[in-house]
Amino acid sequence: MEQNQKIILSILYVCQIEGTKPIEKIKEKTIISDDEIKSKIDELVKNQFLEEDGNTLTELGRNALQVVLAGGVFDIIHPGHIHTLNSAKALGDILVVVVATDNTAVKMKKRKPLHSQEQRKELVNSLSMVDLCLIGQEDDIFKTVNNVRPEIIALGYDQVHQEKFITDGCKRINLDARVARLQSPIPESSSSKIQKEYGESIHGI
Repeated sequence: MEQNQKIILSILYVCQIEGTKPIEKIKEKTIISDDEIKSKIDELVKNQFLEEDGNTLTELGRNALQVVLAGGVFDIIHPGHIHTLNSAKALGDILVVVVATDNTAVKMKKRKPLHSQEQRKELVNSLSMVDLCLIGQEDDIFKTVNNVRPEIIALGYDQVHQEKFITDGCKRINLDARVARLQSPIPESSSSKIQKEYGESIHGI
């Protein structure tokens, strides 16, 4: 499969989850004409990667993509986040990032986040390596996992989720996903530390 076809397939996957129209995104990502887009979609339909509607991935089309799922609070985007998300994206074709809800963020960080869940979603969505950002589910993280159906679940160096918990949860929803633990070259970098140091510098002025 050629690169532009893979990109179109990836965008259609993302738009299926978002419930959005893909044409503008395809134009933006591929810089090809409307006629070329139509031709490539027709070819994907002919090769049974897409249903006849030209929008819905078949099982063959979905299996052609490696989807990586990563999650976190992402309250203050710092170099550690960028490195981790770049590493996550390198594992597959599509990177889906789940930001924690405000309530979950408070439980995880023991403080109220500086940015709301919608603001954090917008920030993460603006990062070039991220294909889709979603707000997580408070009651069951595996609802989002089941919606995305990733091949790989990437955990950051500082995430407390145990791999067995993730693996067992995936088995419950009949998902055979690999768990990848990512490393950071700057593990001392964290949103909480940045917020604390910024607060101290303001008080010291």
